[in-house]
Amino acid sequence: MVDAFCATWILVDSQNLDEYMKALGIDSAIRQLGSVAKPSIVISHEGDKVVLKMLGSVIRTEISFKLGEEFDEITADGRQAKSIVTLEGESLVHIQRWDDKETKIVREIRDGKMINTLTFEGVQAVRTYEKE
Repeated sequence: MVDAFCATWILVDSQNLDEYMKALGIDSAIRQLGSVAKPSIVISHEGDKVVLKMLGSVIRTEISFKLGEEFDEITADGRQAKSIVTLEGESLVHIQRWDDKETKIVREIRDGKMINTLTFEGVQAVRTYEKE
């Protein structure tokens, strides 16, 4: 099922990202950059590891993980999180935990697009990507 996500994805729509980042406690300068950035996401797998790269003009991140195994992650905004990604049905569910807090990113494929729903303390953002 991870194969369905393996592609280069280009951001085409973003809703409520500023409010989500504000809830996370991200300062206004970084929120402004995040709101105008149009990053691409490259998802691939190498053996039993999934590799997810976010490629933006300012911020670039890369994580490599095995499904269902916790790993250390430094998020795009610099949080040091303990993360886990699982396959739930046809969705990749990415949980990041830090300082007794938790955010959830659900990635799913709908109508050929990858929909990323980010949720933190009841605040939700939705980012839509199309294959390159």
